[in-house]
Amino acid sequence: MNFRAFLFALPLALAACGQSATAPEAPLAGARIGGPFQLTNQDGKTVTDRDFAGRYRLMYFGYTFCPDVCPVDLQKLMAGYRQLEGSDPQLAAKIAPIFVSVDPERDTPPVLKQYVTAFHPKLTGLTGTPEQIATTAKEYAVVYSKEKREGASDYLVNHSRVAYLFGPKGDPIALIPQDGAPDQIAAELKRWVQ
Repeated sequence: MNFRAFLFALPLALAACGQSATAPEAPLAGARIGGPFQLTNQDGKTVTDRDFAGRYRLMYFGYTFCPDVCPVDLQKLMAGYRQLEGSDPQLAAKIAPIFVSVDPERDTPPVLKQYVTAFHPKLTGLTGTPEQIATTAKEYAVVYSKEKREGASDYLVNHSRVAYLFGPKGDPIALIPQDGAPDQIAAELKRWVQ
């Protein structure tokens, strides 16, 4: 092959290489996180994982009485989601943002309804019996425990601080940086949602 032919063929070869490149593998691909659940939403209706089939799920576990971490994380996650709605509404429509309470004793549906609507109208709040929450948290690799203080009627709940993105079939895809800036969160969602 002469030099001119080589120069002509090189861009074609590089273009072909670019077309065969595959998307990066999801960081949580194959992880044993997630599974079926049956909980109650903020409207008092029974909801299962099947109700979200075909949609991506952005899931965060926390509680409404959380004094600092949960509201800040949810504010950032929903700001990132809102930014994605503005830049790519069709992509954002494929995502179901979900808040699962780890404090079912206090987080009744009316309490959840007031809480989640403060962050975004599409944010679904889920609660259930203590047994349902314990089972769901275990399936989703979330750890939590009550921190009762001597003589105090109130309590805190220590819990894992993580936001998961699951695919349309419920498969784990990636961790979303709940403490990131809205543009980082939007970019990470855009990276994985097809």
